[in-house]
Amino acid sequence: MAELLSSDPQHTAGLVSGGFSEAAFEAFLSQRAALLGRQEPAWLQAMRREAWQAFLEMDFPSRQDEEWQRTDIRLLRLERFGFPQPPPSGSQTPPALLAAGVALAGSCVHLNGWPLRWHLEPQWQRQGVLFGPLDQLLLEHEATLRPWFYSRALQARADKFAALHAAGWSAGTVLYVPPGVVVDQPLHTLSALGGGTDLGHQLVVLGEGARATLLAETAATAGDANAPGLHSGAVELLVGPRATLRYVNLQDWGRGVWHFAHHKALVEREGRLQWTIGALGGRLAKVNQHVALVGEGAEAEVNGVMFTEGRQQLAYHTLQHHEKPRCKSDLLYKGALQDRSRLVWRGMIHVDPGAVKTHAYQRNDNLMLSQTARVDSIPGLEILADDVVCTHGATTGNVDESLIFYACSRGLTRREAVRMIVSGFFQQVFDRIPIESVREALGQAIGRRVREYT
Repeated sequence: MAELLSSDPQHTAGLVSGGFSEAAFEAFLSQRAALLGRQEPAWLQAMRREAWQAFLEMDFPSRQDEEWQRTDIRLLRLERFGFPQPPPSGSQTPPALLAAGVALAGSCVHLNGWPLRWHLEPQWQRQGVLFGPLDQLLLEHEATLRPWFYSRALQARADKFAALHAAGWSAGTVLYVPPGVVVDQPLHTLSALGGGTDLGHQLVVLGEGARATLLAETAATAGDANAPGLHSGAVELLVGPRATLRYVNLQDWGRGVWHFAHHKALVEREGRLQWTIGALGGRLAKVNQHVALVGEGAEAEVNGVMFTEGRQQLAYHTLQHHEKPRCKSDLLYKGALQDRSRLVWRGMIHVDPGAVKTHAYQRNDNLMLSQTARVDSIPGLEILADDVVCTHGATTGNVDESLIFYACSRGLTRREAVRMIVSGFFQQVFDRIPIESVREALGQAIGRRVREYT
């Protein structure tokens, strides 16, 4: 089990904690060099500085931008946050939901955007698997990881938050599985935030014919469920030819966290990706989730479970991009809303010219648990090829009072009845998840949030 050295006051003294200023950026780079024990490579520093300039030059997103019309971030005060700071010695993290009772091939834990501890079983180390903090492994295995990092999937200039992430990312997790290696035990990564900023990055690379499962979750630290926080993150999933990746992402930040992220997967020829999203936490979340099928015969299954309460707002924009012939994508998102919360799902299937024999499906269903909640569900198709089968749809409805009455007549309380109905609503997604711990964790996390139907 490897661990980060305890934070030293002399390492943190030069860090400007407030705002994202030029001085704070330079102090952040110096602090990283001190903690890592050496300067980052010139190419990586140049990438950071270019992204920093883009961040300074780009406008803040507004509701005048089409992509942000339904996402209101006017109350966000970016100057109240700063670059991630190392956690104090002895910091604790919450228990992992997805990994409960699971025999893991490896684990990695982060707090406030910095790695705390990580481990990979020796049998996988001997086969060339890399797993742990991205910043450290990127330095130690530069020749292996540099060709993949920020080279194909993500763009630093996608928006101001993407530029901030590219400039100030720290920690995060990398999983690299060499060609032909089959990791038959799940790996797990946990990122916890107790107020402050997290700019974590995840990079997953599977070589040709490789197989792996990664369980990734976020959480608030104990006692900090409502602390203000900022997460601006990114995920790169690179699935090689005939490789298979199962990736689970449970977003359960505290209620005070502003969550912005760009997630993208590239699936090569005859590769297989199963991507499951659980979106439960945060004050506001704006996530772009893109899957690009870049090799002939590639397949992707995308499952989404969303639950909002209070005045939460979750906005997920999904894209199924078919670039090559004979590819298949299947997306199913389900959301439930209560109180005065808001949910936005905007999905698109895009089929490039020449991507014949495409088979694409997307569906979004929403269950209203309150008369004051609001959902915007917007499916879309852009088809530029012939001989394809593409289907999309969306539904929104209230809880059927007759179902509640029937359950209560059998001895259940009204809250128990509503909880059972919500569980049944999400069951279609749960049935698509082959990992029992994930099904149970998502079901329990949602069940704890359900109140009576109002």
